[in-house]
Formats: sequence, structure tokens, C-alpha cells
Amino acid sequence: MMQKTDPVAQADHVAVIMDGNGRWATARGLERLKGHVKGVDRVREVVRAAPDYGIGFLTVFAFSTENWKRSEREVTGLMNLFKRYIRGEAATLDDDNVRVRFIGDRKPLDRKLRSLMDELEKLTETNTGLKLTIALNYGGRDEITRAVGRIAKAAKMGMIDPADVTEQMIGNFLDTSDLPDPDLIIRTSGECRTSNFLPWQACYAEYVFTETAWPDFTVAELVKTLNQFRSRDRRFGAAVAK
Repeated sequence: MMQKTDPVAQADHVAVIMDGNGRWATARGLERLKGHVKGVDRVREVVRAAPDYGIGFLTVFAFSTENWKRSEREVTGLMNLFKRYIRGEAATLDDDNVRVRFIGDRKPLDRKLRSLMDELEKLTETNTGLKLTIALNYGGRDEITRAVGRIAKAAKMGMIDPADVTEQMIGNFLDTSDLPDPDLIIRTSGECRTSNFLPWQACYAEYVFTETAWPDFTVAELVKTLNQFRSRDRRFGAAVAK
């Protein structure tokens, strides 16, 4: 078993852009969806290992608002995969004391998937272990736009004075209002961009971009990445003490 160390507990909230599933499959002569299926196995492993390495909050980017641009076959396959994951993992997640939440715009999702999401949130809402957040039909600009719309509506109704709008208030209207900002954001598969993932919340997050595709991102890779994070000097805008 891999040696666990106390310092990695500094990464209380880890968020992951799980990239490279389709390319992983294509490189092996497989249908792209096979890569996503393999990626689900990695989600399962990382979720189970996360508390052992001091991670209290884990947020995974499952499907973006831009992913609708993919082929109808792939999108349909992904939606069915999400349903199978929820059905297949619900009892285990509950037994493991994991609390699950979904962020993103649910309206475009089909009724059955929305129902399963609601049921899983309800099933696990009193759990006190790992807080797993699944970003499904999520886009950072979309999230901020929806939050601004809610603030504007509240102001129009006289519930908010525009002069009182603060960063904290905006944060309270975001999908992640009950989550701490991420300490570490990992992107797999060699791409070095943030892809509209948690732009408000990640303003002081540390990023690690790894060449490893998500289907190959083992617990050992997670620990390696946590150790990179541990070596960072996080100053949050403050000067270095001389």
C-alpha cells in the first residue's frame, strides 16, 4: 500500500478535469465511449482513495456545456453512462459515507437522469465523509450568468440593494455556494487549459497538468500529483517574507 503522509492533507478540495477518455480509446482502436467507461472505473478508485490522502472535497468535471457539440452517438452514450453510474454506485457511495452533489444546469438533461441525480443527492445528503461534487452540464460562464440573473431578479424584487453586492454575495448565488474554493485542480491528458471549469472559484487554486490520460490516472498518479501540490508555495497575493 502507498505510504500516506500528513502534508498532502493541505489539498482539502481537489477538482479534476477528467480529460483524454476518447483519445485513450481511439489510440487503442476502440470506440470513444469505451474510454469513458474506463474513466468511470478511475472515478470509482479515486473517490474511494481520496479520504485516505486528506481530501475532504472532490469535484469532477463530467460533462461541460460545450460537450453537446460532440456527436449525437457519443452524447447519448455519455448520458446513459451517467445513469448506469448513479444506479450502480448509489448504494456503495452511501455505505462509504460519501455525500454527492451535482452542479450545472440540469434543465437540458432528460427527466430520468435528473430524477436519478435528485435521488442520489437525497440518499446521501446526511453523509459526513467525502463531499463528491459532479459537474454535469456545467460551464463556468453559464454558472456565473445564472447567478447574475438570480441576483438581478432579487434586486428587482427589492430583496437586494445593488450597492450591497459583494464577492461573498456573488459566491452565495453560485452552484458551489456550500463548497470551499478548490486548493488543487488537476487536468489530465496533456492539455494545458482550464476549459471553463470553476473560473470564479479557482482564482487561487494550484494547477497540475499531467500527460496521463484519465483512464490511466491511478491512485499512484493522484499521490504523485498531491506531492507536487505539497511543494508549492501558496501566498494568495502576499509578499514572500525575507
